[in-house]
Amino acid sequence: MSQKSDTAKSDELPEMEVDEPEHDKVEEEPMETEEQEDQGIIEPKPKVEDIKDEDYGDEDIDIPVTKKKQGEIFVKKNDKKTVCFLVTLDPEESYNKFLKLLQKTETMARCLDAGDAAPQAPNSPVKTGRPSAQGDHRHRMTEKEEDEELMQQSKKTDTVFTFQKSPWYITGGQLRDYQIRGLNWMVQLQHNSINGILADEMGLGKTLQTISLLGYMKHVRQTNGPFLVIVPKSTLQNWMNEFQQWCPTIRAVCLIGTEEERKIIVSEQLAPGTYDVLVTSFEMVLRCMAFLKKITWKYTVIDEAHRIKNENSKLALCVRQLKSKHRLLLTGTPLQNNLHELWALLNFLMPEMFSNSEDFDSWLATSDKMNTEEIVKRLHRILQPFLLRRIKADVEKSLLPKKELKVYVGLSKMQREWYSKILLKDIDVVNGAGKIEKARLQNILMHLRKCCNHPYLFDGAEPGPPYTTDEHLINNCGKMVLLDKLLKRLKEQGSRVLIFSSMTRLLDMLEDYCWFRGHEYCRLDGQTAHEDRQNAINAYNAEGSTKFIFMLTTRAGGLGINLATADVVIIYDSDWNPQCDLQAMDRAHRIGQKKQVRVFRLITESTVEERIIERAEMKLRLDNVVIQQGRLSEAQKALGKDDMLTMIRHGADTIFAGKDSTITDEDIDSILKRGEERTKEMNEKLDKLGESSLRNFTLDTNNADSASIYAWQGEDYKQKQKASVADYWIEPPKRERKANYHVDLYFREAMKGGPVDNSKSQKAPRPKLPTVYDFQFFPKRLFELFDREIYSFRKQINYQAQKPTDVSPKEAEKVQKEEQKKIDDSVPLTEDEIIERDELLTQGFTEWTRRDFTAFVKASEKYGRTDLDAIATEVENKTKEEVVEYANVFWENIEDLTDHEKILAQIERGEQRIEKRQAVKQALDRKVAKYKAPFHQLRLPYGGNKCKNYNEEEDRFLICRLHELGFDNENVYDELRESIRTAPQFRFDWFIKSRTPLELQRRCQALIAMIEKEMERELLEEKEKNKRGKKSATTAPAKPTSSATRNKPGPKPKNRK
Repeated sequence: MSQKSDTAKSDELPEMEVDEPEHDKVEEEPMETEEQEDQGIIEPKPKVEDIKDEDYGDEDIDIPVTKKKQGEIFVKKNDKKTVCFLVTLDPEESYNKFLKLLQKTETMARCLDAGDAAPQAPNSPVKTGRPSAQGDHRHRMTEKEEDEELMQQSKKTDTVFTFQKSPWYITGGQLRDYQIRGLNWMVQLQHNSINGILADEMGLGKTLQTISLLGYMKHVRQTNGPFLVIVPKSTLQNWMNEFQQWCPTIRAVCLIGTEEERKIIVSEQLAPGTYDVLVTSFEMVLRCMAFLKKITWKYTVIDEAHRIKNENSKLALCVRQLKSKHRLLLTGTPLQNNLHELWALLNFLMPEMFSNSEDFDSWLATSDKMNTEEIVKRLHRILQPFLLRRIKADVEKSLLPKKELKVYVGLSKMQREWYSKILLKDIDVVNGAGKIEKARLQNILMHLRKCCNHPYLFDGAEPGPPYTTDEHLINNCGKMVLLDKLLKRLKEQGSRVLIFSSMTRLLDMLEDYCWFRGHEYCRLDGQTAHEDRQNAINAYNAEGSTKFIFMLTTRAGGLGINLATADVVIIYDSDWNPQCDLQAMDRAHRIGQKKQVRVFRLITESTVEERIIERAEMKLRLDNVVIQQGRLSEAQKALGKDDMLTMIRHGADTIFAGKDSTITDEDIDSILKRGEERTKEMNEKLDKLGESSLRNFTLDTNNADSASIYAWQGEDYKQKQKASVADYWIEPPKRERKANYHVDLYFREAMKGGPVDNSKSQKAPRPKLPTVYDFQFFPKRLFELFDREIYSFRKQINYQAQKPTDVSPKEAEKVQKEEQKKIDDSVPLTEDEIIERDELLTQGFTEWTRRDFTAFVKASEKYGRTDLDAIATEVENKTKEEVVEYANVFWENIEDLTDHEKILAQIERGEQRIEKRQAVKQALDRKVAKYKAPFHQLRLPYGGNKCKNYNEEEDRFLICRLHELGFDNENVYDELRESIRTAPQFRFDWFIKSRTPLELQRRCQALIAMIEKEMERELLEEKEKNKRGKKSATTAPAKPTSSATRNKPGPKPKNRK
């Protein structure tokens, strides 16, 4: 970062070459080679010679640093010349730089609040936020912009996990509520690759919260360290005892003692992979830097962080040399108003942002633009997202548990009309007749959710112009009707309300509603400037505040927002990710809350929202199951096409059945009572579900006692879907058509001068026989008996065989005679043959329909003919045993099928694709397995085809992450893009972060092709090497034989000419 700042200066200031004096020459530390860096990435095997006492001493000694003054010459040393820059600290320029710093930290704080650490690229069209002045803020976002935002939210799969209770790996007791919240705060920081300061008051368990965080890294993130914990010498043993008491599964090693004792610890206990946490003291860090700085630590934790507030102390200089992916500072003392010490902490946490202390001091010296108190106030606000501090007075009172209630509402007449329009627009997809694309289903879901929230979210739905704020804003939406009743009751009870919605434009309508009803409110969304955000929070939380409502977008309400002065939370529409709703509820249910928090979740009845809520509830419970078992990747399960289709179909028949409003005139007490009963009913059903049902979001249909999430109001929707196409076919409402049937016939008659013969070519009559298909594989004897019945029937009706028209006249006459002879010679079936026929009809696969057969063929193409377990999952209503039995008969008699060549070719093409995928997987496995740390060491065989746009670090990450995710997964490139956005090394790499999934796929395919060629060459070389080895073994001299063998007479030699 310092190098970049120097470069920036060189663009602005004049430079001149000077002769470098002898006393300015400094012996530079040699740069590490690329190979040495690779070795340093992996935890090196410790060497005893690295544990010698360094010449640092035990105390922090200030190293004098020359300060630059205004007008001073700054000397920059290069390899061959010295470049001098004239440093001029203009107050105006310094103030502008300070404002830029505030904007950077504000952007990071907003990203953290939104749960996304990847800020937008500078060249992207980002809105600057609404002005801070009070006024009308409506219509900032268009419908198209919000649709794109909602689509992006629905695609996100990588979400941060939130603990609802004490983690299972903490065995020495239970974490208190505020400690769980502190753990969730640190988990959020880690997920977003942001470092932070835990500054709880002494005695509130900072040690336990830190141990819980390291346990989360080990047991949930599956990261076994190494972690470094630096503590005062006096608390060293206490930390070791706390690790053993609270989380004994973490392997902690204490590095302390004399030089000889440390050598023994390193050689015996600090071998790579044998420990998780290294706990050491400040003094040991100074003495063992040669060893510690060779290891890349996954987490560096510093207790009593005020020890590094002086950036020039030897301890502060040493800890900055440590390689660490994440950093956490612990301090029980409040931050002082010494701003330079504050910079030291910020520099350790975010060295890229706070890189130059001289610039920082110059910013603070600019007092004509901003006084010191204002600077302190701003810096404290900037530090707030990265700092968590609680005092004992806040946490001594226990929180009452929150009470959640699901409230069901109906649809207005306008909502039903718009809901029907959305379904009718894509009725082919809804009925499974069209091409089912995931993006198209997501688009349908998004529009149905918008309709449930308010029909005015669609352009052209609101009556006007002129546009008026009147009762129609409430009456045209079922949720608004209920909200109007509910808010009136809550205001009478003296409650204060938070309203959350995932749609920014819905807040515009809620502002109109609050203005119409006279409710005082505050608003916060993703476009709110950081300064306005804090002002709104302070206004709402102020003593004696008259603000009744605080409306927020769900994902803008991050972990740093405290709205505990409200006691009611209304979830207007649920987020796709249930963890986001939990975080929204925690804005009110947190330390400082004096009342019991009530949560009202609004759900539109018989619509897609019911299925979204059910899936969210199941996902939340599944997360708790699989996260507890350390299977984090299984918890990040994306919404599949079948799930989306089921959601869309739910309630569609009810919508089409009528046009009237389904909003009831019940009073609010009756509505809440009914919601309480349904909430209890749903919770009981979910409590009965096991992990297997939760995992697949499906039901154990064979178990009569198992609950079904698809069973609703006495009907099992999953069984309806599986029955047949007709069972879930949604019949759209009828519309009148003007028929004109005989126009074409009229013109044909007019042109030809006579009527047109519309009669079809006469077909040979057949008796009524049972319908059988070739894919049901009945015995051949059955078809012989059917032929006899057909000819006998034709004989009875005196049918004469017809000449075929598709052959020559001579051949046609011959075929006619043969066919007529079969008719004349036919005899009716005997009673025994009729019994035999009926018996044969039971021997085929009569339960297999055309749909089952098509599913079997497609599954065989997808998984290969031998993977019967996977094939059985694709054929609905068929057990594995039934599929295995059918597969055996299918491959024995495939030539009996009419289109057997086409079907066989289809399956073989699929198997070739599978073989190709396996070959690619083997190539990737072989390539990645060659390196101990592939993310840092993997080399790609570019040759002369290296791409100019992607560098080797980016390509290396793409291949390694693709290998981890599984390149043949359905959404692998979407997940790869999310991994890039959250990877700390690409935080400021706007090129790689702006690539689309399609572009990433193309680049990965090019890299895979190179790796495949490389692996093929290596295999050929190995084969050639093995052949040469065998050849040399055969040409080697024979071993000497024994004396007994030598004495035996050999074969008589042949005569030689």
